[in-house]
Amino acid sequence: MTAPRRVVIGEDDVLLREGIARVLAVSGFEVVAEAGDADDLLRKGLAHRPDLLVADINMPPGHGDDGLVAALEVRRQRPETSVLVLSQYYEERYAAELLADGADGVGYLLKERVGKIEEFAEAAARVAEGGSAVDPEVVARMLGRRRERSSIAELSPRELEVMAAMAEGKSNRGIAEALVISVPAVEKHITRILGKLGINDVGTEHRRVHAVLTYLREI
Repeated sequence: MTAPRRVVIGEDDVLLREGIARVLAVSGFEVVAEAGDADDLLRKGLAHRPDLLVADINMPPGHGDDGLVAALEVRRQRPETSVLVLSQYYEERYAAELLADGADGVGYLLKERVGKIEEFAEAAARVAEGGSAVDPEVVARMLGRRRERSSIAELSPRELEVMAAMAEGKSNRGIAEALVISVPAVEKHITRILGKLGINDVGTEHRRVHAVLTYLREI
């Protein structure tokens, strides 16, 4: 029997923190620690060696990006730790900083996603397993701001839809179900997208999100 994924939660809002803990526990995670400020999050994130660190970006003591800084430090010292950060509002700078070194085991969600329990639990599980999860709203804004750039302009409307779904972390089957097309059709779209964007074959699953990372790095 596989041991449950261990998670540390960083959130200064007590009610929200307990809600996240309950959702994750019901979804099969083992909540090993909770923190209400970034300093405590860093200590517990290092001490407990979790599989997943869930952190609010805006945390005490500075109420700036303290939570994100703590999460990135945990990941720097323990690269095997997956990180899922939550934000009240979309900040492209934060997404770029989080995803700068790649998207394996990384997630960026808006807090409103926590209320969609199944989506949130699925995203947390995907990140904990080394995948990625980028909020659909974040993807939509990133793509919307860059459609006039030459590489994005080459993509068809359907390819943009597939690319957005890839960036959210959906599997080929998940994309097919969301767009009501076949899995082989999804595979063909992805091949064309990567070719148009000049993204080399660097792996199987996570080269997909390089389509979005390409634009994040242009900020």
